[in-house]
Amino acid sequence: MLTKITFFERFEPGILSGAKTITLRDEAESHVFAGQILPVSTFEADRWFCDIEVIDIVPVLFSALTEQHAAQENMTLPELRRVIQEIYPGLEQLFQIRFCLVQ
Repeated sequence: MLTKITFFERFEPGILSGAKTITLRDEAESHVFAGQILPVSTFEADRWFCDIEVIDIVPVLFSALTEQHAAQENMTLPELRRVIQEIYPGLEQLFQIRFCLVQ
C-alpha cells in the first residue's frame, strides 16, 4: 500500500489550485483506498508540498481516455496521452486515483 505519492514539479500548481483532481498510475502505484490521506512530494526533490485525500480508484484503459480525464488532469487530451506515454510507454491498463486537497 502506498504511504505517500509523488508528482512531477510541473503538476504542483494544478494540485494546489484544485484544478488537477485525478492522477493516472500503473498497478504498482494503485494500492490506495478511499479516505486515505497521502502526503504529496515532488518526484524530483522529494519535497513535501501538500496532503491529499483519496476519493476513489478505478481502472481505466489508455485507449479509453477522454476529454473529461484530461480536464481532471488539468491538460488537453493530446497532452495527457503524450505525458502518459512518456511515463508509462506502451501501458494500456491504468488506474485513476481521484483525490481532493486536504486543507
